[in-house]
Amino acid sequence: MRGIFITFEGSDGCGKSTQIQLLARRLVAAGMRVRTTREPGGTPLGEQIRHLLQTSREGEGMAPETELLLFAASRAELVRAVIGPSLEEGFVVLADRFHDSTTVYQGVARKLDPAEVAAINEFALGSVRPDLTLLFDLETAATRERIESRTTPGDRRDRMESQPAEFYEAVRAGYLAVARQEPERICVVNAAGSVEEVEARVLQIVKERLERSEKFHGLFAGSRL
Repeated sequence: MRGIFITFEGSDGCGKSTQIQLLARRLVAAGMRVRTTREPGGTPLGEQIRHLLQTSREGEGMAPETELLLFAASRAELVRAVIGPSLEEGFVVLADRFHDSTTVYQGVARKLDPAEVAAINEFALGSVRPDLTLLFDLETAATRERIESRTTPGDRRDRMESQPAEFYEAVRAGYLAVARQEPERICVVNAAGSVEEVEARVLQIVKERLERSEKFHGLFAGSRL
């Protein structure tokens, strides 16, 4: 049986990466085979692209179009080398970001042509699409505070995390707009509160969305999730 593909989206500092690990542990404890990955990255080639996009001095000042194509290149490799084969083997795949990030960060916040961004996304994705997307929503001021709290003096700032508040206001608005367009796939998660409170919200959504789906009933039936 084909596996399940769940993507985690949201602004930097929303807490999604923590929630991926927590959900992965829950699913493994429930007897499921789980594979986690991230974007950009997830493959040896993708990790090199991640370094160039986020922390390399050579990546500073790159054109928005270059950024778009680098993200797409990392995604194309990840889909073909990891996500696609894992789904064929029946894994639950949890991805820290996927194509919605490009739609929002490059198409909305960077103000690139949405049609061109969509076309490049389609090319990179091939036939793979998420079954469920969890969008972690939090006030921009709160996400910026979280980012600042985990940065120590002397750290080299992530290039994407260093964007101004206006950029992230556009990112948040863009994500919520995408969620309104695809309510059957994208579920907005209130990311405010403790880690445990957010985890409880995530578990409820995953159980409700996937257990009610005939496509995945066999996989989740009888699980201890």
